Amino acid sequence: MATAEQRTEANDVWLPIPPGEIEGLPAGFRYLHWDAGPDFPADPARCVCYVVPYMKGTEASLRPLSRMSRVRVVQTLTAGIEHMLPGLAQMPPGAQLCNARGLHDASTAELALTLILAALRDIPGFVRSQDAGEWRPGFRPALADKSILIVGYGSIGSAIEDRLTPFECARVVRVARTARDTVRGPVHPLSDLSALLPAADVVVLAAPLTDGTRGLVGGDFLARMKDGALLVNIARGPIVDTQALLGELESGRLRAALDVTDPEPLPAGHPLWHAPGVLITPHVGGPSSAFLPRAKRLLREQLTLFAAGEPLRNVVATAGESGCA
Repeated sequence: MATAEQRTEANDVWLPIPPGEIEGLPAGFRYLHWDAGPDFPADPARCVCYVVPYMKGTEASLRPLSRMSRVRVVQTLTAGIEHMLPGLAQMPPGAQLCNARGLHDASTAELALTLILAALRDIPGFVRSQDAGEWRPGFRPALADKSILIVGYGSIGSAIEDRLTPFECARVVRVARTARDTVRGPVHPLSDLSALLPAADVVVLAAPLTDGTRGLVGGDFLARMKDGALLVNIARGPIVDTQALLGELESGRLRAALDVTDPEPLPAGHPLWHAPGVLITPHVGGPSSAFLPRAKRLLREQLTLFAAGEPLRNVVATAGESGCA
């Protein structure tokens, strides 16, 4: 935490949102606006709290870190922090990296539900028919009576289940890194996945990208999914082996709805664009009208804790600790 002496020497807080637009920021800091522009707003060495610009890429996000010799807090506006991990070695010992757990729950869960419903009811097909001026009624699957498997049952996974509740699903099965109990029922460990996959009509990926989840959805995982099942990825692209998924899509055995891809952005001409049975959105789970009010609330709360010397929320790594530097 910042001491009074540290705030005297260096008291700048860099925000990607103009400070005047965030009500209730605590006194004692000089708030500066920087959203990954070419010029820094001040000497980075005076920064004690750096709020990482949202969706500006790894290179831009890391650019000032090597000069932030007094930074105590690096706060992302994303739940995933993999883009900032290379910067841990540049942060002074004891500086904390915090993620934005909870910030994107509503928006990302909404998109997950949108993708599930759109893919099941073939909304893309109806849009193509509309563009062609063709009236093509038909029988489509409903979400009702389906078995849903959520892989990654953190705050976003829980928010997805909140939104599934009114849809009369047959069941919702929860999987996370470790087993636990919730008010809704058990959360299974990742080691149970292979046994749970064959019964799922819809598999939703909401897990963080880690060494343990990178490539998790490969050939074996996909082969265990039932014929006609839908894979929904609102997590991170590299969790899925793209080539293995393409094989299943091109055979017509599985369908997919993807908000994230590997590679990303998906280049023009990539076979995933035109694979049968796939719906793609361009990583828009977080960017919505729900983002800004929740981001402002998170920053106000975190900075209030920081100013008071209280423990911060959502600390995911500390520079200089074993395995983090």
